[in-house]
Amino acid sequence: MQATPFDHIFRPVPRTGVIFVMAEAARAGFHYGHPEWANLGQGAPETGPIPGAPDRIESFSLEDATHEYTSVGGMPELREAVAALYNARYRVGMPSQYTAENVAISGGGRVALTRLAAAVGNAHLGHLLPDYTAYEELLDIFRAFVPIPIVLERDEGFTLPVDRLRKEILGKGLSALLLSNPCNPTGATLRGGALRAWVDVCRELDCALILDEFYGHYLYGDAARTDGPSLSAARYVEDVNRDPVVIIDGLSKNWRYPGWRVSWTVGPVDVIERVTSAGSFLDGGASHPVQRAALPLINQETADREARAIQACFGAKRRVVLDRVRSMGMTLAAPPNGSFYAFVCLADLPEPLRDGMAFFRRALEERVIVVPGEFFDVNPGQRRGHLPSRLKEFARISFGPSLESVTLGLDRMDSMIRSA
Repeated sequence: MQATPFDHIFRPVPRTGVIFVMAEAARAGFHYGHPEWANLGQGAPETGPIPGAPDRIESFSLEDATHEYTSVGGMPELREAVAALYNARYRVGMPSQYTAENVAISGGGRVALTRLAAAVGNAHLGHLLPDYTAYEELLDIFRAFVPIPIVLERDEGFTLPVDRLRKEILGKGLSALLLSNPCNPTGATLRGGALRAWVDVCRELDCALILDEFYGHYLYGDAARTDGPSLSAARYVEDVNRDPVVIIDGLSKNWRYPGWRVSWTVGPVDVIERVTSAGSFLDGGASHPVQRAALPLINQETADREARAIQACFGAKRRVVLDRVRSMGMTLAAPPNGSFYAFVCLADLPEPLRDGMAFFRRALEERVIVVPGEFFDVNPGQRRGHLPSRLKEFARISFGPSLESVTLGLDRMDSMIRSA
C-alpha cells in the first residue's frame, strides 16, 4: 500500500473477505445488475418475488413523526413485535417470555455485532474456524477482550460436538462464544438436541452464547422437516433474563431485505441495556422510517410463510449446486443443511485451481465471482499470519442469486475446469 501523509494518524484497514472480493470484481468490470456476470460470491439472497412468499413491500409512506429520532434501542412498537414473534415461534407455554426490554434494534447485522463487541468486557471470547469473514476485524478492533480461536475439523463436518465444547470452555477459560448458526460459510447447523445441549452447557458454565442467526429460515432436509419453519436457540432458553444466550437476526437474509439494514439483538435485559448504551456512541440508532416500514413483516404468519417459501426456492437451487460441484470434482465436508452456501474443497481439481485464491482469480476472467476459503479462517490481529491458511484449498459458492444466475456461473466454472 502506497504511503500517504496520514499514515502516522490513521491505521490501514484492509479490505477482507467479501469486501475484497467485490472490489476485485469491480476492477474486472463487475457492477450489481450486470447481465453478463454471475455473482456466486454474493452474501445476500435474491430479493424479488418467489413462489409462496408474502408480497414484497414496494413502497411506504412517511409520517411526520418518523422524521424525528427514535430511541437508540429501537422503536418501541418494533421491539414489542420482535419479542412477540420469538415468544410465538419458540416459547409457547413457557413461563419466561421475552418483552420489548429484551430487544434492541440496530442498523444492520454488523452494527448489532459491533455494539455487542463494544459491550464485552475483560474476557476470553471463543470464535470458530471457519466462520463469517466480518468477524475478523470486529474481533480485532475492540481490545477489552481476547479472541480465542476454536478449530473445527473437516472430518467432523466443521462441527463442534458438545463434549468438546465443554473442554474448550473450561480449558481456554472462555467467558463468551460467538458463532453463526446456520454457519456462513459451511452451512453446518446446530439444531434440536445438539443446540439444546450447547445452551445447557453455556448456562451451566456461565459462558455467554452469542448466536448470529441470520440464516435461521434457510433450512434443508431433516432440518427443515423437524425444526419447523425457523431455527433459534430461543427455543431452549429457560429464563430469558438469566440464561447467557444472546441472539442477533434481522431482515437482511431471513426476510430477504438486505438493503433495509434493520437488525435486532435479543437477550437478557441487562445485556440489552449495555448494547443500547454502546449504540448511543457508536451509531445513534437505526433509521426511524425503515423501522416503521418493517412492522408489517414482524409477525408469525408473515415470517413463517417467508421461511417456507425460502426453503422451497433455495432448496431447489441447493440441489442444483451440490450436483454440479460434485460433477466438477469438488468435494464437501458435509452437505449444507442451512444457509445458501456450498463450502467446497478444490483439492482434487487440476493445478492451479486447487488454491482458493487462484480459483477466484481465474473465475473472474470468466465473469464469475466466488470467495476464497482462506477469508473464513478468521484471524484477528493476524496472529497466525506467518502460517499458511488451512482453508486455502476451499472456496465458498453462493446460491443466493436467482437460479438463472447460479446456473450461468456453474456452467462457466465447469468449462473453466475442463479447459485447465
